[in-house]
Amino acid sequence: MPLVPQSDYFPSFVFKNRHLNTIYPNLLRSVSINYSRKRIFTPDNDFLDLDFSIIGSDKIAVVLHGLEGSTDRAYMKGISKHLNIKDIDVCAVNMRGCGGELNRLFSSYHSGKTDDLKYVLDYIKANHKYDAIYLIGFSLGGNIMLKYLGEEGTHSFISKAVAISVPCDLEASAIHLKKHAGKIYINRLIKSLKGKIKLKIKAFPNEGIRLKDIDNINDFHQFDDLYTAPVHGFKNAKDYWSKCSSIGFMNTIKVPTLLINAQDDPFLPNECYPYKEAEKSEFLFLEAPNYGGHVGFCNDFLFQKPLWHEKRCLDFITSL
Repeated sequence: MPLVPQSDYFPSFVFKNRHLNTIYPNLLRSVSINYSRKRIFTPDNDFLDLDFSIIGSDKIAVVLHGLEGSTDRAYMKGISKHLNIKDIDVCAVNMRGCGGELNRLFSSYHSGKTDDLKYVLDYIKANHKYDAIYLIGFSLGGNIMLKYLGEEGTHSFISKAVAISVPCDLEASAIHLKKHAGKIYINRLIKSLKGKIKLKIKAFPNEGIRLKDIDNINDFHQFDDLYTAPVHGFKNAKDYWSKCSSIGFMNTIKVPTLLINAQDDPFLPNECYPYKEAEKSEFLFLEAPNYGGHVGFCNDFLFQKPLWHEKRCLDFITSL
């Protein structure tokens, strides 16, 4: 029964506000790290930009960002810096179109695109010698990571994995974000997604999506119905959500994996806390602190120490 019975994340009164805990570290935290970028080319003639932070370790962590994130986000730099301090190399992955340059195809990344993760891992195995490879995924990146581990099952060569703030039921999360305070976040994400797709439409004018159709999008259902699903081979948004939600792959995960989902996460409805799946699994550990927001877990206003989830992540992957 890999349920973590009680989390040790106890924030101050101020950071018990889930919106402050979500917004403050993501907007105001600054982390310095020296990446070395490597562009690798995919079998479908596209590319992925990998940002390495190498300290000469025999262990490496592959880190995946969330929706419309990048390796430049504070949470990506923060975990990378903490991993380096604890003697672990880092490969921070920019998903297609997220590294500062639009990718070459009309298609892009999505919540279930595990083939790109597999390609990155195969590249690392072929070009580097590590005794241990870890996976760490935030939000959408966490969903991809969990789905990948479930697909690989006993064939996985990953040593340990941690997923943070994961919408593991995509449909439930999309519906949840349409309500009340969730609109604060969905509006920002949809604006970013629409901007990218408009650029793609100009570069690929014969793909059948019109600019005015993009202008009318207000939520993930509309966006995934119009773009994500048809462009990536799904019937519609519900088909995409059903086939890509990581909650459906958790029973076949065979790698020690920690999922951290705060109970006050404004992105996550009840369906995104897989208690039953964790209770039945020997490998999936679910930790659901009372507080933390979405990729928040802040300790103080000055960021003088690593954030709680960064320390928790290292504790898990370095434990026996």
